[in-house]
Amino acid sequence: MLTVKAFAKINLALDVLYKRPDGYHEVAMVMQAVSLADTIILTSHPGDIVLNVNIPGLPDDASNLAYRAAALIKEYAGIQQGVLITLDKRIPLAAGLAGGSADAAAVLKGLNNLWELNLSLDKLSKLAAKLGSDVPFCLYNGTMLATGRGELLSPLPPLPKCYVILAKPAVEVPTAWVYQEFKADRVQVRPDIAAMSKFLEQGSIDGVAGNLANVLESVTIPAHPEIAKIKESMLKYGAMAALMSGSGPTVFGLAGCQKQAEVIASQLKTEGIPEVFVAETVSKVE
Repeated sequence: MLTVKAFAKINLALDVLYKRPDGYHEVAMVMQAVSLADTIILTSHPGDIVLNVNIPGLPDDASNLAYRAAALIKEYAGIQQGVLITLDKRIPLAAGLAGGSADAAAVLKGLNNLWELNLSLDKLSKLAAKLGSDVPFCLYNGTMLATGRGELLSPLPPLPKCYVILAKPAVEVPTAWVYQEFKADRVQVRPDIAAMSKFLEQGSIDGVAGNLANVLESVTIPAHPEIAKIKESMLKYGAMAALMSGSGPTVFGLAGCQKQAEVIASQLKTEGIPEVFVAETVSKVE
């Protein structure tokens, strides 16, 4: 039996450059792992792949990325035995936090150890890219520049330790719909990836906070204006900066200390936001 953590991610910067011939969008993103995590327990058993989940309605079959990850590495390595996957879900669903991708990455890493396959992270990353654009990042965690469709990764200096408030309104946003609706001429602020990289090199949390940007806000916020209200509330309550993560609808805010983050989270809960969390940055490979 093996227990693996699956860490959520936020996007400190997200730019969509153009639509590629293969139908995907070329992106440039600065991605950051945070400590909000699902827990996955992997147990060998003589049958096939079995997935148990703790949330009613969450798929427990091949439509779940965790299941697909197990099937992929099992087939790749020619493994005959099965595995029981127990998924304790804490990352909100359809939230822009890569919860499903994190689960898939955790299963790949965990089964690599459980089955003693000794596959390198680079090899696991190639398998991960077959499952989804965010899955390779979730193998590494930390702070990374992601390009291509999100699967090409370059390490960045770690974001100085800070606290992250995560607030998800009571809506779910399909990532495919957001990218389908994206129009470059509607974007008002594009991220400066070079500036973000420079501030990370300098260890300047203020510089990072001042350069948060996500072009997908131009799609998701008009459809769900409550996202803009959460951003405004976070700033009002003292967050250094606030931004929608990924395709949304989750908003994250940065705070310098845990006490301030918890105060902000408490204030947001009084506004009736159903899911609010306080997390820390995860700045190393886990």
